[in-house]
Amino acid sequence: MKIKNIIKTGLASILMITATGCDGFLDEDLKSELSPTNTFTSTYGFEVGVTGLYALTRAEYNTYGEEGAFMHNGACPYEALQAATDIVDVINSDASLTAFANLTLTSEERFVGTYWNWAYSVISSANLILDYSEKNNNWDYPTDKTRFQAEARFFRAYAYRTLVYLYGDVPYVEKILYDFQLDFTRTPKAEVLGHIVDDLKFATEYLPENPDNVKDGKLTKWAAYHLLSEMYLLQGEYKLAEEAALEVINSKHYELMKARYGAGKDKAGDVFSDLFVENNQNRGSGNKESIWVMQFEYNTIGGGTNSDEWTRRAWNPKYQDISGFVLADTLGGRGLAQIVPMKWWVGTKGTNATGDVAGIFDDTDIRNSNHNIKRNWYYNNSGDASLYGKKCNITEQTWFSTKTLFPALTKFFYGRSENLSLTGSYRDRMKFRLSETYLLLAEAYLGQNETSKAADAVNEVRKRAGATPVAAEDMSMDYLLDERIRELVGEETRRFTLVRTNKLIDRAKKYNSAIKDVIQDYHALWPIPQTIIDANRDVVFPQNPGYK
Repeated sequence: MKIKNIIKTGLASILMITATGCDGFLDEDLKSELSPTNTFTSTYGFEVGVTGLYALTRAEYNTYGEEGAFMHNGACPYEALQAATDIVDVINSDASLTAFANLTLTSEERFVGTYWNWAYSVISSANLILDYSEKNNNWDYPTDKTRFQAEARFFRAYAYRTLVYLYGDVPYVEKILYDFQLDFTRTPKAEVLGHIVDDLKFATEYLPENPDNVKDGKLTKWAAYHLLSEMYLLQGEYKLAEEAALEVINSKHYELMKARYGAGKDKAGDVFSDLFVENNQNRGSGNKESIWVMQFEYNTIGGGTNSDEWTRRAWNPKYQDISGFVLADTLGGRGLAQIVPMKWWVGTKGTNATGDVAGIFDDTDIRNSNHNIKRNWYYNNSGDASLYGKKCNITEQTWFSTKTLFPALTKFFYGRSENLSLTGSYRDRMKFRLSETYLLLAEAYLGQNETSKAADAVNEVRKRAGATPVAAEDMSMDYLLDERIRELVGEETRRFTLVRTNKLIDRAKKYNSAIKDVIQDYHALWPIPQTIIDANRDVVFPQNPGYK
């Protein structure tokens, strides 16, 4: 209860959030003992507040609003950031994704406002902690103040990252606004990026260094360096991006997992599939690859709810709709197939789909093994003796019409035998892991035209996967983007990656037949939410080009 009230106080402090239908936050009559002036008076009070900030940040993967979830609608908003790219089709899906998939987006689409509101909610809550940390003198340890400030500034940077990727120029707010403001202006993207970098540099200095000394899910300076590398790439500061990535790689705290480990290590699988087994995401399991892990555990205080982490339901097929199948935890539980993988990269090997497509994996690449991409499906309803145990082929119809069967990423399989229709994934999410740091390093080298070093960085990842090394002469941005699919598909925010590398339009034209004749340069940004433009009554708040 304390956490939610602290968050709501932060939400109430900025007009652009309250102007979008969150009027209830203004009416919140906080009990005096839960108000910021009484809560942010000790190290414990700031622990409570920062815990709420972690929870609010995790709400990025919420939907429907169950138990206070921030994101609301039919599909998970995360899916809108995969649509209209080069990796997934959105077919006969939830109506909340349609405009994103076919690029008929308007300023009134719900997810357009959802991400804006979520990001500024994180920002205002972070600003609240930063403001009160300057007023408080009652700390358990001398380092507490800068530690909490570092966490708050990391999350503020993380939220602004989303805003600049999606909307470009956005108002930069770094103080609690106690008076309503009706004349916000759009801060140039370059200036906002400068503030993001400043926040992350502060975080690299004051966040904890040793990941073995922090609780699961808590930030370290290495998470800040990882994100800093990405933000330098967005700025075009490739040498600085290289240096930030190398800070993580050379820290000696992390390594790519190369041997079986953790829960399920004695079962069928490989080291890549081990990364996605429940309870294998945090360091206590032996995972030395994870840099920042969002906590969504099942049936755990502070863990997930049915509204959390719908990635599984987005990517998994609706096999349960086929006669002869029943829901099973070994098949990933209940999928909704809101998005489906494109043939060009996943391939059709082992399926009966019309038109064989090779895909982008080597034959020896474990990321393409049956443990990581399920292509062979067998009827599992023991009550149907005529079908039980027989293979059910993937076809054009099951893949692209009914969406009941297609090659599925097992990294998102999640089921519970006691409740197979669970909506949430309830498994911790590796938000940053070392393999991506290597790929950020490769991107930094490409930006400096050092293809040999870029190939070396990529080959660290490919070596673990058992894939053929890439030669320097074959190393390019397109190759790197393909490698990010092989390693990070569904984990990364694909739209962000393509926008950062200036490849969104080219790759969509090449691989996404649904929008190849529609997509234009302006589609790299979303529109500004109409509610924000309407609420800013004292100054004209310009819309992004291409949108009304």
